[in-house]
Amino acid sequence: MRRYGKHTDEDDIRSRPGRRNTRPRTNIRPKHEDAAEGMILTVDRGRLTCLVGDRVVMAMKARELGRKAAVVGDRVALVGDMSGKKDTLARIVRIEERTSVLRRTADDDDPFERVVVANADQLAIVTALADPEPRPRLIDRCLVAAFDGGLEPLLVMTKSDLAPPDKLLELYGALDIPYVVTSREELENGGAADRVREQLDGRVTAFVGHSGVGKTTLVNALVSEEQRRSTGHVNAVTGRGRHTTTSALALPLTEVGGWVIDTPGVRSFGLAHVDPSRVIHAFPDLESGTEGCPRACSHDEPDCALDDWVAEGHADQARLYSLRRLLATRERTEGD
Repeated sequence: MRRYGKHTDEDDIRSRPGRRNTRPRTNIRPKHEDAAEGMILTVDRGRLTCLVGDRVVMAMKARELGRKAAVVGDRVALVGDMSGKKDTLARIVRIEERTSVLRRTADDDDPFERVVVANADQLAIVTALADPEPRPRLIDRCLVAAFDGGLEPLLVMTKSDLAPPDKLLELYGALDIPYVVTSREELENGGAADRVREQLDGRVTAFVGHSGVGKTTLVNALVSEEQRRSTGHVNAVTGRGRHTTTSALALPLTEVGGWVIDTPGVRSFGLAHVDPSRVIHAFPDLESGTEGCPRACSHDEPDCALDDWVAEGHADQARLYSLRRLLATRERTEGD
């Protein structure tokens, strides 16, 4: 070991360079102009399965995206290894602007909203006509989320062999929502799947519904055999189904084109994130009548101009009732 005495010259001592990086910082980020385009099919513990061209690629989110979450249906830009081979990983460097979002909160008092699906054209609300019984308040909440997020609703009623759909159709008739009625026998012979496919042709459709209503069974009837998911059963005592779908998954519709996105079964659908003033946009026949409403009108108060608008014959009373029922759904729980 070299020792330094009192006669050591300072030139004999080698100075160590500073450890701090002196490179100037910059806010300029790479544009990744050569990034490949992809679509997120599912998300699992930080790993995102993406479709890039005709290849399925595993990816992770790049650090520069920060806390911005990527969800099923997102259109993304990727760089890195996109061979799709085992143990390879690409990076998502950009999340493109979304055309629609399906969002929910855990309950109406929860300020944290979660995007469930991005860029879907349509929301298929699946409800059983019996076993378990229909839950209109949950359907209302899903409709509000669809209208708020820019998705067109589709009502799919299952198990018509156990109960008729008339009462439910009467409740939602004024909303002019397209619907399909299916039975268990029709699902087995393929007739129901064919009618549902007609509503999905060329579109991205997210499926949502209470556990046990037959949502995943219906999705399985729509997609190819190798893509089918496991299904559960309904508890005879509680009327609740088992959550067999634990994460959202996008599946291609090879026969007609388009995609179905199967989402986990829900038992509640919080709407804390929804601005009630946006729900009126789904009622163009009523929206024009709100010009005479007082500021911050809830559309369900004595001075609301919509009452006169309907009384003058500009819109149907049933439509106003439906609007007010949907707006009031935030004040009620799904079981009311």
